[in-house]
Amino acid sequence: MTRRIAQVAKKVGVSEATVSRVLNGRPGVAEATRQSVLTALDVLGYERPTQLRGERARLVGLVLPELQNPIFPAFAEVIGGTLAQQGLTPVLCTQTKGGVSEADYIELLLQQQVSGVVFAGGAYAQADASHEHYRVLADRQIPVVLINAAIETLGFRTVSCDDGVALEQAWRHLASLGHERIGLVLGPEGHMPSRRKLVMARAVARAAGGELPPERVVRAMFSLEGGQAAASRLLDQGVTGIICASDPLALGAVRAARRRGLDVPGQVSVVGYDDSAFMNCAEPPLTTVRQPIEAMGRAAVELLSLQIGGRTVPPGELLFEPELVVRGSTGQAPRNG
Repeated sequence: MTRRIAQVAKKVGVSEATVSRVLNGRPGVAEATRQSVLTALDVLGYERPTQLRGERARLVGLVLPELQNPIFPAFAEVIGGTLAQQGLTPVLCTQTKGGVSEADYIELLLQQQVSGVVFAGGAYAQADASHEHYRVLADRQIPVVLINAAIETLGFRTVSCDDGVALEQAWRHLASLGHERIGLVLGPEGHMPSRRKLVMARAVARAAGGELPPERVVRAMFSLEGGQAAASRLLDQGVTGIICASDPLALGAVRAARRRGLDVPGQVSVVGYDDSAFMNCAEPPLTTVRQPIEAMGRAAVELLSLQIGGRTVPPGELLFEPELVVRGSTGQAPRNG
């Protein structure tokens, strides 16, 4: 019993005396703290005391498109932890190839009577994908928060990193190093964050007195292999600076350069996006544009929590500022290029 109380207290960040008061049904504990303690019991796998078992923990769906890209586990950690602090229990739903679809997960979450859903990537970010399964949530007035893309017609609250600013930071960094032939590796054609990056890239190129040639924009699936194939096409054109829409794409671009015997950053510079786990341990360490995952995840939970509590949340998209993190994958443009 003592060990259980200590673990719960550590999980929630309160004293053991507070946990004991909750477990024994004593007064003097704020409702939010009480719910957090009960949720921690559920998360840690302990049974609630008999008198508290009738209080079902409030469930929140957390839907991710994959776990291979380290940015999604990072979001899951922040969002899941913040939900638990507010007395909400995250239900993690991860799509797998040939497995349960996003629409299936939504049906499952509705069966579980979730209080709300957070999406960190998914079909909503793809303009040409079906959005009908999201409409089911809207029709039932389930609070929803989307991360890094919006569905304008449904009015869900959205938390995003500013893709335009991210691209501008990466482009200006490469330009300051003397790179003139800059190419982009972006996500699939309808991927909305990639679209926003492309709009800014064209604007920055025009502001510098030039144009971004269409052939210097290559689309790819979000994977290391996708990045390698796309970057190879750019290298065929003599590009010396490559900006990628994710860190795995950027790692693929580094591999493509090395397969050709090109030095990174001596002959080719590569910039990623996200600053996901271990990018400082890559060889060379990856220059990338960091998403403020902690702040974005907490904001998403705050927006969701307000809606669950019946509060009115102003419409629109919360935009967060990215940060360029300069490491070893970018350097001066080669003198002959």
